[in-house]
Amino acid sequence: MPFLYSLAVSVAKAMTPLIAKSTKTKAFVAGRRALWKQLKGISQNKKVVWMHCASLGEYEQGLPVLTALKNNHPEHFYLVTFFSPSGYQVRKNKGVADLVTYLPWDTKADVKRFIAMVNPIMALIVKYEFWPNLIRELHRKEVPMYLIAGLFRQNQHFFKPWGISQRKLLREFTHLFVQNEASLKLLQSIGVQQVSISGDTRFDRVGAVEEPLAFMDTFVGLRKCIIAGSTWPEDEAILRESIRQTPKDWCWLIAPHEIHGEKLNQLMTQLPKESLRFTQNEEAAFDGCPVLVLDTVGMLSRCYPYASLAYVGGGMGNAGLHNILEPAAQGVPIIIGKNYDRFVEAKDLIAQGGVISVDNAESCSKQLSILQQNDVVRSEKGNTNKSYVLTNKGATLKTVSILNQNL
Repeated sequence: MPFLYSLAVSVAKAMTPLIAKSTKTKAFVAGRRALWKQLKGISQNKKVVWMHCASLGEYEQGLPVLTALKNNHPEHFYLVTFFSPSGYQVRKNKGVADLVTYLPWDTKADVKRFIAMVNPIMALIVKYEFWPNLIRELHRKEVPMYLIAGLFRQNQHFFKPWGISQRKLLREFTHLFVQNEASLKLLQSIGVQQVSISGDTRFDRVGAVEEPLAFMDTFVGLRKCIIAGSTWPEDEAILRESIRQTPKDWCWLIAPHEIHGEKLNQLMTQLPKESLRFTQNEEAAFDGCPVLVLDTVGMLSRCYPYASLAYVGGGMGNAGLHNILEPAAQGVPIIIGKNYDRFVEAKDLIAQGGVISVDNAESCSKQLSILQQNDVVRSEKGNTNKSYVLTNKGATLKTVSILNQNL
C-alpha cells in the first residue's frame, strides 16, 4: 500500500504541471517550484517551530496556538506551510510567521529534502492533514509531532477494517489535541492513547476588537446590514429573491468565496443594478448602495461587527459550511444552508436557537423576513451565539501548556 500511494503521488506530481489550466492550479504548481528557494531563508542560528495548514480556515484555527508560542518563545523561527494556494496567497506576506510557504508534494524524496532543510524542533499539524510519507519521515527523524484541534468522525478510513495503515499514522503523533469527547473515544477505540480534549482553538481567535472600517461606516450608515459571507452559487441562488425584496432601511454585503472575473460578473448580473463591487469603486459611492460585493479576501471577519444578520455560505452545496463563529462572536443571528452535519458548532447553535438552517429560497426568504421585522428575536438569537462562543474559549491555553514543555 505505501508503495502504491507513493507511486500515485509521483504520477500526480509529474502530470499536474502539464494539465494545469485554472489560476489556482497554476499557483499550486508555481508555489511548489519556488518552495526550495524560499526555505533557504530560514535562519540557521534559530530553532524552527513549524505549523502546517491545509488552507486559510485551518490557519485561523492554528493561529492562536502559533501566536501564543511565539509570545512565549520569541527566540525561535516560526514557519507556516499551506497545501492550498487560497491560504498561501492571503497570508504569504503577513502574520506572525517568519516564513510562509507551501508544503511539498508527499513523495519520499521531497519530504526527506524538506525535513532536512527545515530541521524543525516541533511540527504542528492543524486539524486533518495526514500525509503518510511526511508523518513517517517526521517520526523517523524523531521530531515531536502534534495534531492541533483534531476532529474525527466514524466514517473516516481510520475507523474502518481496511484502515490499518492510516491508524498506524495516528500512533506516530507525539500527542493529538482533539475538539470533543466523540473524537477522543473514537481514537481510543483504535488504540490511540496519546490524546486529550483541548476544545476548538477557533473560539479563541474570534471576537477580538478590530479597528473600524471606514468603507463599512460609509456603506452601512444608519441602515441595518445583512452580511452574506463566503457564498457559493448555490447560496446566492436562494438569496436572490430576498435581496430583491430588501427594505430601503436594510442593505447587503456579499462576500463570495470565489472572486475571479467570470464568477463575479455572473453574480453582478443577478443583483440589483445599483449594486457595486468593492474593488472597482471609490468609498464615497458606497453611501446608499443597496448591495456591496466584497470582491477581495481577508476582510470579511472585520465586517461582521456591522451586521444585524448574517448568512454564512457553503451549506447549500457540497463545498462545506464556512466559518459561523466569526459572526456568532459578534452577537449576530445566523442563517445557513441545509448541509451542516459535519460541523459541531452549527449543530450546537441550531439546537440552542441562535442559528437557523434553510433548504430553499422560500424558507430562506421567510426566515430573513421574520428576523428583519423583529428586533427582539434578533437580539435573543445574537446573544445566544455570543454566549456560546464565550463559553467555549480556552482551547489555546490547554494546548500551549503542553507544547511549552517541549520548547
